[in-house]
Amino acid sequence: MSAKKSSKRKTSKTVSPGKIAAKASANSADGEFERASKAADFIFSQTSLRPRIALVLGSGLGAFADEFAGATKIPYAKIPHFPQSTAIGHAGKLVIGKVGAIPVAGMQGRVHLYEGYSAKEVAFPIRVFARMGVKAVILTNAAGGIKREFSQGRLVVISDHINLQGVNPLTGANDDRFGLRFHDMTAAYDKRFREMTVGEANRLGIGMYEGVYAGLLGPSYETPAEIRYLRTIGADLVGMSTVPEVIAARHSGIRVLGISCVTNAAAGVLDQPLNHLEVLETAERVKGQFIGLLKAVIPRIAEAIA
Repeated sequence: MSAKKSSKRKTSKTVSPGKIAAKASANSADGEFERASKAADFIFSQTSLRPRIALVLGSGLGAFADEFAGATKIPYAKIPHFPQSTAIGHAGKLVIGKVGAIPVAGMQGRVHLYEGYSAKEVAFPIRVFARMGVKAVILTNAAGGIKREFSQGRLVVISDHINLQGVNPLTGANDDRFGLRFHDMTAAYDKRFREMTVGEANRLGIGMYEGVYAGLLGPSYETPAEIRYLRTIGADLVGMSTVPEVIAARHSGIRVLGISCVTNAAAGVLDQPLNHLEVLETAERVKGQFIGLLKAVIPRIAEAIA
C-alpha cells in the first residue's frame, strides 16, 4: 500500500534562543523534539554564534574543529540529553566557532550503534542541529575500501548508501514537526555539494572519487565473504556509522555532504589483518589534506544555502 503524499513539505522551524524548549513543550509531552529543543537552548546559551553548517567528524578526524576561530568547546556530557562518545579517537566535544567568517558547529566524534545506543540516540545530535537552524551537515567517517582504486588514505565523496545496520532512526511514532512520515531518500547526498567537493579537490590536487557507502552494525570488522557480498551488491566503502544521521538529516530537510577517509582496505582485499590503530594512524596522516578540503568546501556550501 503506498503512502499518501502531502502537498506541502513540513520541516522543523528554528525559534530564537531561550524560547525553543518553551514553545515545544506547549505542543506535546517531553519527547524527542522537546529534548532536542532543550539541548539546542543550552548550546545557544554558551555562544553568540548561530551556525547554519554543522560537521560530524569521525574517527581520528576531529582535529579540524581545533582550528575553528573564536571557538567554544562544550563536552557532550554537559549538553542535555546528548549521547556521549565511548569509541577511541572520538573526543566527545561540540565545538562552535568560525571557519574564516562562517559560523560552524563541529562534533569531535559521534556515537555508534555498536556502543549500545539506539538508532534514535545516534541520530539525536542531528535533531539538535535541526532545532538550531542548521541547513547543511558535513558527515565524515573512516571507512574500509572495497573498491580496489580506493587505496589507504584516499578521500571519497559518498554518492549514496546501503543501510545494512538493521535499524532506522525513524522507527516508531513520527513527529511531523521534524518531517514527513515517509520521506524521499532519492538524493540523500546532495548532488550540488558533491560536485563542489570534487571540483575543490581537483583544484587542490587531491584525486577525488565518489562511491557508495555500506553501513554495517559492527563493532567487529567484516569477513572476506561479507566484503565479496558487499562488492556484488554495489558497495565501494564500508563502515559502522553515518547512515542513521543521514536519514535523520534528510527527514528534517537538512542537506548532506558525506566524505569518507579510506583508512584501511576492507577484509580480504589485502592479505593482512585489520586493526583500529591503523585507522587512527591513517586519519592522522591525511589530516592536512582533509582539513584543506573542508576549508575550501565550507564557503561554497555557505553560498549554496544562503
